[in-house]
Amino acid sequence: MAADNYTRAIRFERPDHIPMSFHINSACWDCYPREALWDLMEEHRLLFPGFTRPSSDWQPSHIACARKDTPYTDPMGCVWYTSIDGITGTVKGHPLEDWSAFGTTWTMPDPEKTDGLYMTDLAGQMRWYEEMRKNGGTFRGSLRHGHTFLQLSDLRGYENLLFDMADEEPLLDELIDQLCEFNLALVRRMIGSGCCISMGYPEDLGMQVGPMLSPEMFRRYIQPSYKKLMKPAHDAGIPIHMHSDGDIRDLADDLIGAGAFGFFDDKLQRRARTYRQHLLGNDFRNRQKTRAVTGGGNNGFHFYSFPFFSIPSRIPAASSTSSAQGRLR
Repeated sequence: MAADNYTRAIRFERPDHIPMSFHINSACWDCYPREALWDLMEEHRLLFPGFTRPSSDWQPSHIACARKDTPYTDPMGCVWYTSIDGITGTVKGHPLEDWSAFGTTWTMPDPEKTDGLYMTDLAGQMRWYEEMRKNGGTFRGSLRHGHTFLQLSDLRGYENLLFDMADEEPLLDELIDQLCEFNLALVRRMIGSGCCISMGYPEDLGMQVGPMLSPEMFRRYIQPSYKKLMKPAHDAGIPIHMHSDGDIRDLADDLIGAGAFGFFDDKLQRRARTYRQHLLGNDFRNRQKTRAVTGGGNNGFHFYSFPFFSIPSRIPAASSTSSAQGRLR
């Protein structure tokens, strides 16, 4: 089964193949000749095994927050802008830039109606879960990218948020509690479906050098939410995947403390310590020359609830399906 192979790959238990996800960035379709990209996809069947060349009048479909010169207001009230089709925009409209809007003109949306970035169809989602259970299918659950810290930054504005933390603004604690409950409802629904085989918590926390907030602020304001959000996955015994771009070495120990590393037996825990000491030494913060935790160098880190530093090269790579836009799952 694909789900069993996926879990064995994470656990280093000799999977049949290495699961991988490969896609051509959405922006590429407007920057390069599409015929040339399709030629590449046809030439690399290992990466795009299910690819079928579309008709010549095919047009790429960009997500709402990645459409050039088309501002998008998400269900949280944040307004996204981008100047390049296919490149996720930046939030320039912050609905809580002034705290006077909190609880008056702005309220937390309903997690039964939205995932925080787009509107959702709860009834359709539940039918999808039911159909998947009947057919023995599985899926990898995930919160939206930027579920907590970045969401707060989008709501308040980055500078305002850091001042709130420095000033210990009491309204910030209330906002964080509401946001955590919103996200927790999404997590519980996915895990409670009975067919979720892993849970993702993607959030960029790093800049080119150092994190976007101090470790002290992370521990005070963000880590408690992370612990609550990751607990259902730990309790269900499913792997946790935490992604972050940027240099987050100063936050590594606190991310582990939040649950980004959680091992289900002593064997895995001992192996994790071995890898950690080999690659990073005993103290993350003193490894200023370390370029990677699990991959991506200084610009990207991935934490798993099982050690995921490398897969033996003798295991053949394999993949599943792809589409006209070059997405492979």
